[in-house]
Amino acid sequence: MKWSRQNPGWVMFGAMIGLLFFLWGMAIPLAAAPDPIGPAAKQFAEGARVTVWLTLISGSAGVLLGFVAGLGKLSSFAPLRWLCSFYVWLIRGTPLLLQILFVWLAVPQILPDSLQISDFACAAIALALNVGAYNTECVRAGILAVPQGQVEAARALGLSPLQTFLDIVLPQSMRVALPALANNLASLVKDSSLAYAISVVELTMVGYRVQAESYQPIPVFLTIASIYLILTTAFTTLTAALETQLDVGRKRQENN
Repeated sequence: MKWSRQNPGWVMFGAMIGLLFFLWGMAIPLAAAPDPIGPAAKQFAEGARVTVWLTLISGSAGVLLGFVAGLGKLSSFAPLRWLCSFYVWLIRGTPLLLQILFVWLAVPQILPDSLQISDFACAAIALALNVGAYNTECVRAGILAVPQGQVEAARALGLSPLQTFLDIVLPQSMRVALPALANNLASLVKDSSLAYAISVVELTMVGYRVQAESYQPIPVFLTIASIYLILTTAFTTLTAALETQLDVGRKRQENN
């Protein structure tokens, strides 16, 4: 534990390498398992990779969306503040499954025929909108946690509002918001399973198909649960190491 706190960069590197090896090598041990897992080993591996891609794409977009909406909720421009508040209220007050189905059914009707998007893209959009609403509150809380005195001191030293935000407010607010953002990312790995409702062939959909063919739900869903546990552990290890890397105050205390 102490070594991991002192070497967060190596922990992040090890977690990323381990995740890559797991995603592209998990079919080998699964192939040795008895029916119905062994014959479907490649399907489970492909489903896990789709789950990770869905998490990374929607998670990245959700962080960007949460950052923009978080700033919007703190804006002095009332219409922008109301719009961002309405977005958070709407998304957090409705089920994620409903949002996925709405995007899947509504977006193709809005877009022209030449711009139709895939089921994967619909799931990624819905997941990004959902996690972005939760990230909005994390970002807003992080910014509000920065002492106002530091902002005033920076302005007194001649820093512009943009310099004050980028050099003073943003680094400190991200350290405060990072644990909650990391928790949202870990939840997103599991929430991505709802993409099966619109026929995205991710991990849960693969498991559903395998158990429908084999009529053996126990080994299938135990395998799926084990894979999800490994994926969430890898993501939480990455984010915990990143949190340690950014926690300058704790590093100074440990060095002293």
